[in-house]
Amino acid sequence: MAAPDGIRLDAASALHQGRREHQEDAIVADFPVGAGFGFAVLADGMGGHAAGDVASKIAATEMFSELKMRSGDTEALEGNIASILYDAIHNANDCLRLYADDNPDTEGMGTTLVAPVLVGANLYWISVGDSPLYLMRDAELLRLNQDHSMGPQIEYLVNSGAMTWEAAMNHPDRNSLTSVLIGDVIPQIDCPSIPVRLKAGDIIVAASDGLQFLADEEIAETLQAAIDKSSTEIVEDLLRCLSDLDDPDQDNISLCVIKVEPERRAAQRPALAPVHELVTAPVRKRQKTTFVATANTAARGGGITYRVSMEQSA
Repeated sequence: MAAPDGIRLDAASALHQGRREHQEDAIVADFPVGAGFGFAVLADGMGGHAAGDVASKIAATEMFSELKMRSGDTEALEGNIASILYDAIHNANDCLRLYADDNPDTEGMGTTLVAPVLVGANLYWISVGDSPLYLMRDAELLRLNQDHSMGPQIEYLVNSGAMTWEAAMNHPDRNSLTSVLIGDVIPQIDCPSIPVRLKAGDIIVAASDGLQFLADEEIAETLQAAIDKSSTEIVEDLLRCLSDLDDPDQDNISLCVIKVEPERRAAQRPALAPVHELVTAPVRKRQKTTFVATANTAARGGGITYRVSMEQSA
């Protein structure tokens, strides 16, 4: 697929261990120059060292392999995007089950996953868990994908008057996951069939929730201030903000920044092409809370968020 006139993509990704003993995020990305196609896969493991890291690597590798294999015919890929993404994520989930069956000591390991796929200027994605997919557009930060944690349900209780905001912020299950890849039934999958139509000036950020140690307002301010910078510089700015925060509980961080640029300013960077007007609500400020352990469920470990990692370039 040739890159459409007037728009190009500039993508960069990074991993950082934060203050954790182990890196348990995984991220792989492929944005060939001038191809008019690209994708990233980010997985945030849980289950501890030698389990969470394995889970995220398995999921990211399986999803990446499927998308890479399909990337030779982007027209066919886009024509069957939903079924391809669903099949790929279920295959990754099955691989987790098979690995756990062969390695009983890893029972209970799991991972979130978010995978943005760009075909021309059309943005598709699939996600399970709480890893965010952001769009910065016209100085407004939007979260595109669903948050599969108890947070949205607790916020609903607040908005309906059934719970106070203070109680919600201190709720022990606020960040417990409601859906995750763990080799069992996947309760929730977010995979819209209608893409978001991108335009020059948009900045897409896929990340693990380690990025959300920054308030959404600070993420938005950082992206807006970097509107004329490259994706690599934007990644560096976000990591610098987290470093300046100096939170002793800083979780692993993985992120992929995709900048949609006018072709005249993109030099020899990758590209894109069209589809649906974005309709979504601005993200709200997210408070950090302590993750709580729940035995044999998709929850985070008590006070420690387990995660895992791998980085691969095309």
